[in-house]
Amino acid sequence: MKKSMNYSPRHLQYLKSVRNKSIAVNIARFAILFLLLLIWELSARFAWINPFITSSPSRIGKTIAQLYENGTLFYHVGTTLWETLTGFFIAVVVGYAVALLLWWSEAFRRISEPYFVVLNALPKIALGPLIIIWCGTGSEAIVFMTVLIGLIVAILNMLNGFMATDENKLLLLRSMGASKIQILTKLVIPSSLPNFISMLKINVGMAWIGSIMGEYIVSKAGIGYLIVYGGQVFKLDLVMSAVFILCVLAAAMYAIVALVERLVIKNK
Repeated sequence: MKKSMNYSPRHLQYLKSVRNKSIAVNIARFAILFLLLLIWELSARFAWINPFITSSPSRIGKTIAQLYENGTLFYHVGTTLWETLTGFFIAVVVGYAVALLLWWSEAFRRISEPYFVVLNALPKIALGPLIIIWCGTGSEAIVFMTVLIGLIVAILNMLNGFMATDENKLLLLRSMGASKIQILTKLVIPSSLPNFISMLKINVGMAWIGSIMGEYIVSKAGIGYLIVYGGQVFKLDLVMSAVFILCVLAAAMYAIVALVERLVIKNK
């Protein structure tokens, strides 16, 4: 109530309309999701589609319950989650550090930037056999694949953010005698914060792509393993269940990044 006293009635009305729109958007999202699931379920039950091929929400629920009952659900989810988070954090930290080095040294940037562009365009799946030889057939190979996919994206995104710093502000700090480290810490890094958040959002998807791709190549457990195994033995309910779990985990990870973004913007 005390805070509302600081706003005019018109501003309070505007804030209320913004809140109502946000609520309406969230309701619409869940309504559309519920409608799609309902249509999917009814289509399978009335044989409008072949449930053996497309599965259904109820069959997916039963399959997930079976995985939970036999004690393998959290084992497979935990395996993929560990591989994904490890690769994600390594790619973000190393990518950020390399981007800083590229910004710091113009010569290093001009020499190495074309190589990063070529590596980014290279289909990482082509390196699968080499990764197995280098890292073996364990989780290390999957983490390496995850890092490989996310690293170049992190480097290029952060480098673009660093290079997009306002030239007028750079000139102002230089004219005031600021050192390069002061320019970096006081201007370049703070101004690149939106790019950092954007890079995190992009790398969430890249990390999941990398871990699942790695599990396609070599794995004995994980969500990617369930998808491959289910496809091989024609257990398509298992495949769809694994895809559903993957969607939930990826959405949760993205939501965490979005929450961090809101907290950063709020405290900025």
